[in-house]
Amino acid sequence: MPDFNLLNQINSPQDLKQMPLSDLTRLCAEGRDYLIQSVSHTGGHLASNLGVVELTVALHKVFDTPQDKIIWDVGHQCYMHKLLTGRRDRFHTLRQEDGLAGFPREAESIHDSFIGGHSSISISAACGMARALLLQGDPHKVIAVIGDGALTGGQAYEALNNAIGLKNLIVVLNDNNMSISKNVGSFARYLSRLRTRPAYLKTKGSIENMLDHTPIVGEPLKKLLSSSKSTLKELIYHTNFFTDLGFTYFGPADGHDLETLTAMFERAKQLDTPVFIHVRTVKGKGYPYAEQNPGAFHGVAPFNIQTGDSDIAGEDSYAVAFGRYLADRGRLDDRLCAITAAMKYGTGLQFFKSAHPSRFFDVGIAEPHAVTFASGLAAAGMRPVFAVYSSFLQRGYDQVIHDASIEQRHVVLAVDHAGIVGRDGETHQGIFDVSFLLNIPGITLDSPCGYAELCSCMQHALYNCTGVAAVRYPKGRETMDSSAYAGDFFHIPAEGADTLVVTYGRLFENVYTAVQKAKSMGKAVSILKLTRLAPFPEQALQEALAYRRILFFEEGMQTGGVAEHMLAELYARGFRGEYEITAIRDEFVPQASPERAMKKLGLDAESMVQKICAERQDSHGG
Repeated sequence: MPDFNLLNQINSPQDLKQMPLSDLTRLCAEGRDYLIQSVSHTGGHLASNLGVVELTVALHKVFDTPQDKIIWDVGHQCYMHKLLTGRRDRFHTLRQEDGLAGFPREAESIHDSFIGGHSSISISAACGMARALLLQGDPHKVIAVIGDGALTGGQAYEALNNAIGLKNLIVVLNDNNMSISKNVGSFARYLSRLRTRPAYLKTKGSIENMLDHTPIVGEPLKKLLSSSKSTLKELIYHTNFFTDLGFTYFGPADGHDLETLTAMFERAKQLDTPVFIHVRTVKGKGYPYAEQNPGAFHGVAPFNIQTGDSDIAGEDSYAVAFGRYLADRGRLDDRLCAITAAMKYGTGLQFFKSAHPSRFFDVGIAEPHAVTFASGLAAAGMRPVFAVYSSFLQRGYDQVIHDASIEQRHVVLAVDHAGIVGRDGETHQGIFDVSFLLNIPGITLDSPCGYAELCSCMQHALYNCTGVAAVRYPKGRETMDSSAYAGDFFHIPAEGADTLVVTYGRLFENVYTAVQKAKSMGKAVSILKLTRLAPFPEQALQEALAYRRILFFEEGMQTGGVAEHMLAELYARGFRGEYEITAIRDEFVPQASPERAMKKLGLDAESMVQKICAERQDSHGG
């Protein structure tokens, strides 16, 4: 059993301020062991957190939170930060219902400065905070810790472009040559070139030390070198993107060397300029399985520490079913292209890349670019598919409207992780895509239930649509064979029923179970299972008009959702019966297992039975 003597003494960052370097090194080792042991039970983001242990300790050694602000990007690398800021005793509740969040949450601790579930936002938030502190005369620093993967997102560059004059801003680049998938693109190559030139800092330090000890001319010459356009830095690097933007640049440095990190942070703390600190870390550091396969240990279910084996196999999932289908289609269609935003494995596109590498494109964490890039491919005659998590598609909404939909570009959106996703909580729930996609003119939107139906919907989206077509499907695996209920919609009538239950996607399983239970209790209820959500099947509306009472169950937002759209169409056709909508109303859904979240939202089978059998005065009506 690992020994956590030092870690158990840390109840706030102040407790590590007086520790000598030897103790801090031991503290890092204990913290790494603690993370491995704890995440093996709760699941979570492991590899990224193992890589920033020393970096986190050094930050808290030098800076003073909450007065100094640390913003983590992406926030899944904040676990050691949580351990050092008074949350060790609750760490076993990580990502559990009513427990610690897997990301920074200001409501959880005064040491968390900004939420960070999505990437590339830290420098923007830090610029705002830094400007506010300057306006208020506050002398403290604002530190944005951003990964090289998150630095592929366009918002990071928009922020860097606006950082000039922020003398209290420090940007720390955690460069592990990874996001979730391996980094791609020109900037990744640029960082790689910087990594090969570590001689700069050593040489620069030697020259400054020599000039500091040179009487009379040393200090003036040092100032001249610092201000000259032909400094030693430029002679060695030729150019530096960050210094050209007005930052003082340090690095690249070993992100696991506490002495170097603390010295660098102390120096940055004294400067009255924006500072950019480039540190190199190893993702998964200290746990061999995570070091060897950091992608697999990015986000993990509970696992066996000795073997590295997860409790949940990943080969049976909607993502894998989609990925295998698309790779197979790619062999028959040389116009088919696949796009990911740094989520090759998460979306199942590893199969397409392996089979068709020239038509696979990883654009980095850049969803807006991905959508417009797909629109460009479509405009030039290709058939692009952008596979993206529902919550990340939010970042490309303007592009779906402006670049893809207005001129009816044939772009296919494979919207993964749709609906409740569970323990990643509010930042990752895929509950908004139906509402924001349904409102786009000319879009086709399908929500399949099961793998076979997913492949059928993809086939339709690829070869029977002319504009934007989206197919949304949940995280995880299918749990019901719904192939007998396939089609744009499927009506399951019950003899003598005046109540119709309407649903779509994986909720069909819960609805079907609930209706069977209601039947056993003497309640006749019909089901309308929708697959095509837009354009709405006219025949489905005609079927629904025959009922006096309609109950909607929807795993998404009520406002702008399927129920509201369908009711508008039904009322236009003369429906004046009773209805009730069970969906998500005006709230963000917190972390919990999908099963618990469904129950709290009234979307589990048991709750559905109660709604179905409830008295009618509880319903709305015309």
